[in-house]
Amino acid sequence: MPAQLTVVGSVNLDLVARVERLPRAGETLSASSFERIPGGKGANQAVAAARLGADVRFIGCVGRDAAAAEALVNLRGLELDIREADVPTGLALIFVDATGDNQIVVVPGANAEVEASSVMGSVLCQLEVPDSAIAQARAGADWLCVNAAPARPL
Repeated sequence: MPAQLTVVGSVNLDLVARVERLPRAGETLSASSFERIPGGKGANQAVAAARLGADVRFIGCVGRDAAAAEALVNLRGLELDIREADVPTGLALIFVDATGDNQIVVVPGANAEVEASSVMGSVLCQLEVPDSAIAQARAGADWLCVNAAPARPL
């Protein structure tokens, strides 16, 4: 029987520009390419867990906008508990240089509206969702793992 996992997390549309080098403050550079890629730490972790054979349920939130469908495309085939909010879907603006270094700015959008009221079993969270969602997940989880990418206390 596959492992069962609920991921409570962010879903973004990543806007990725490739540049020769990262810009300095106030500088404008031309990009060599641009891509729109489904992302978000939570969505990416849910997809990875499913590819490793887990039975994954994903809890998240998107806006009622065109970016939502693009951001959710990689989550097809997973059990989804996705709320829609009256704010834009989360975005990440990403510059990647020729050596692979990057600069990222996240616009949380609907990720700031995530709720985790129906969680049980093993749960994975990230700190790209509200602290209240993590507390809700903690209350219903048998096991909770929090990926602490942004540095803030739990």
